[in-house]
Amino acid sequence: MNRETAKLLENLPFSKWRVLEVSGKNWETFGFQEYENIHYPEYDICSAPWPKKFDLIIAEQVFEHLLYPYRAGRNIISMLSPGGYFLISVPFLVKIHNYPIDCTRWTETGLKYFLHECGFPLDHIQTGSWGNRQCIIANFSKWVEYDPVSHSLDNEPEFPYHVWALAHL
Repeated sequence: MNRETAKLLENLPFSKWRVLEVSGKNWETFGFQEYENIHYPEYDICSAPWPKKFDLIIAEQVFEHLLYPYRAGRNIISMLSPGGYFLISVPFLVKIHNYPIDCTRWTETGLKYFLHECGFPLDHIQTGSWGNRQCIIANFSKWVEYDPVSHSLDNEPEFPYHVWALAHL
């Protein structure tokens, strides 16, 4: 997932961007001009927009925990500069993980239309997914750290472990 979502940004002018990451620091050293992060649930993205504008907002593995994801999506849009981007990733065939709650799963199609309903133009949304039976079975009862010797990175599209999208205004 990380490799594929990074590819989505590689051909964009990200080195000039003001970026906000919601609940993480995975993108802190990617090479953005300005980088800031906030944490859910201390800051509830469903309740109100953050009082700044950004060129890119990243929310990895956050929206499945939100009681009101549509509100959060609308708040994200209000926080984006004109032409801004939103990078979102969510689990699909992942066990329930209540950190603090777990509410929603999306397929690629579901995520695309959810983002469109929030206000992104349908033709400005790219989606992707990755997963395979081995990964899903390995993580069914406990989280397993990736081992390149014994785990396959082959993608089986009918078994998506994670789904992601890059949407822009």
